[in-house]
Order: sequence, then C-alpha cells, then structure tokens
Amino acid sequence: MKFFIVAALGLAISSPAFAHAFLESALPRVGSDIPTAPTEVVLSYTQGVEPDFSRIDVQNASGASVTDGPAHTEGGEKTKLAVKLKKLTPGIYEVIWHVTSVDTHKTQGSFSFTVAP
Repeated sequence: MKFFIVAALGLAISSPAFAHAFLESALPRVGSDIPTAPTEVVLSYTQGVEPDFSRIDVQNASGASVTDGPAHTEGGEKTKLAVKLKKLTPGIYEVIWHVTSVDTHKTQGSFSFTVAP
C-alpha cells in the first residue's frame, strides 16, 4: 500500500500542469482611454497559444471589424498574440479574443478601450 501511494504521488508531481491560457495583460490596456490610436493590439497570456487556432477581432462602436490581417505571435513568443489594426478614429473599440492554448484548452473573452478625440 505504501508503495502505491508513493508511486501515485510521484506520477502526480512529475505530470505536466495543464491549464488554460488566460489573458494576463493587453496593449492597449483593458478599459483604458488612450490619446493616440494604436496600430496593433497585443495580448499576453498565462500560457502559450496556438496562433493557427486563435483569433483576435477588434470592432468599432458599430460592430464593424477594424483588424487588418490575422492574429500572429509577437516577437516569437507563444504567450503573446497580436493583430494589426486599420487606421482608428476616436471612439470606443471592443477587443474579442478566442485562443487555443498549447495544451489544446480553449478560452475567450472581450474588453474595450477608448481612443480619445
């Protein structure tokens, strides 16, 4: 019995931790009011993501997409996903993201930021 408990504990400790990729930070920041329109949105996650199975869409107040191309990893880091933006005018924008982490778990969320006039 003692061997079984020690063996099970060893397997539990040596197994990789499986978790979801949660949003850790964003540029522009979540809920921020910024004076200058950004040219891209960069999202950082708590775990690496698969860019081919992940997406970011940025929409204006009318719900029209202002993204300019697909999401891609930023700087070669699998924890950072970015998307280029079309030229933004002052207003409120919503960032909607769906990601698949490197361990295949899916997460999603959204937030807004405002470009000041």
